[in-house]
Amino acid sequence: MKLIWILLMALGCAYRAAAAPETALPNPFEAAEYAIKATPLDECVLASLRKLGIKPAAPCSDAVFLRRACLDVTGTMPTSREANDFILSKNPRKREELIDRLLGGGDFVDYWTLKWCDVLRVKAEFPINLWPNAAQAYHRWIHDAVGQNLPYDQFARELLTASGSNFRVPPVNFYRAMQNREPQGTAQTVALTFMGSRTDRWPEERLKGLAAFFARIGTKETSEWKEEIIFFDPAISNAWTGVSGRFPDGTTARLTGDRDPRQVFADWLVSPQNPWFTRAIANRTWAWLFGRGIVHETDDLRPDNPPANPELLAYLERELAGSRYDLRHLLRLILNSRTYQQAAAPAAPHPEATAQFAHYPIRRVEAEVLIDALNQITGGTEKYTSAIPEPFTYMPEGYRAVCLPDGSISSSFLELFGKPARDTGMEAERNNRVTSAQRLHLLNSTHIQRKLEQGGNLQAFIKSGGGYRQLVSGLYLAILSRFPTEQEIQTALDHAQSGGSLKKEAALDLAWALINSAEFLFRH
Repeated sequence: MKLIWILLMALGCAYRAAAAPETALPNPFEAAEYAIKATPLDECVLASLRKLGIKPAAPCSDAVFLRRACLDVTGTMPTSREANDFILSKNPRKREELIDRLLGGGDFVDYWTLKWCDVLRVKAEFPINLWPNAAQAYHRWIHDAVGQNLPYDQFARELLTASGSNFRVPPVNFYRAMQNREPQGTAQTVALTFMGSRTDRWPEERLKGLAAFFARIGTKETSEWKEEIIFFDPAISNAWTGVSGRFPDGTTARLTGDRDPRQVFADWLVSPQNPWFTRAIANRTWAWLFGRGIVHETDDLRPDNPPANPELLAYLERELAGSRYDLRHLLRLILNSRTYQQAAAPAAPHPEATAQFAHYPIRRVEAEVLIDALNQITGGTEKYTSAIPEPFTYMPEGYRAVCLPDGSISSSFLELFGKPARDTGMEAERNNRVTSAQRLHLLNSTHIQRKLEQGGNLQAFIKSGGGYRQLVSGLYLAILSRFPTEQEIQTALDHAQSGGSLKKEAALDLAWALINSAEFLFRH
């Protein structure tokens, strides 16, 4: 363990030296110039930076871009072969082609389904209580919608207006997946999910006006266990049925007894002229790529919380509405920008640099992505279960964490690294802060040690032909998605020789050190 700690410290010094602007070593994190032209999106960002006197960061290197794009778009690390081929490729359009390939793949669908399942509270057990059959059906519907690139306005409309069995018409689970299913509670969830607005700041009359649209949602049980029918019931009479429907912009809705008020609200909500709907999803999409929204936080849009860059947000809104709510179009626009392809290190310290997106924000990799990456590198597997026996659930061997269909299914690793409970649908439920317990787990746990020592992928790689120098390069490509610097190679060679270690022992020490590095643990 002492040798591993010495190696870890030495590699940390090499990482800092490589990232420092004044170093004479080749910098693996920054490129000499941008591979693309500035876009209209970039002009919005640069205009704000010039006004504040902030210098934008340097462009990121190909290796950094590959890892970043794979993590942000698909929630996966690139393989060593993918990293090698992309870094060495001379194709001037390789970044653009990579983006297209990632957005068109199945890993994108799996990962962005996970994001939507957090927002839509896809969870079988307490306190949401969808129950397993409904959670599975809801997850499949979201997965299909992402895979088919269902326009976002249609996605929202289907969730808001669905009626039928929660087992057979999955979108109706939107009305089950909330703790407070009274009209006012439903209104609060709708505002949070589709308008990015927390209604605890609203005047009481405003919330009542919104609740009136959800006052006649009827429910009926069936003979099948935990099945429920959701439907528009004009016969319902409660405290909200006598209240006139009033949209959040203050206009009054004309509600008739023969039309579902949810449809009236959905018509208003998804209109391109509605500032809340388009702004909320444009801001949320940006935040999913940058770790923070143009309005921060993404589910706290209100007049006294203005966007850091109003022109940028307005541009994204126009693009999204103009594309008929094609979220992949918006993603492609952002990913192909210079703003997204900046290095993580700021050009100069400035208190507004992060909020103005003068550099790519560094943040920790999510729990599900991290464990999947560890299993990909080592060839290990993880056990995922539901701790509540209704029914007690075991996922098959080799199941990826980002594909888990139910928020109740978890593992001790996922809980330790901040997997959200999916109780509220708020982004803050996911905790990506680094703790000492997480550091100790990666460094000292038998869980990680077993993956390194018994994982088939890593063991096969160590036993393959080639010298130790080639092995070091291969481990860097597999774990950090880049080639090592000469100083890093020498550090690894010195460690192997000084301890008299066998090739396998030295390689395991290096792999352990790399997965404990900040470069592996963080998006950058």
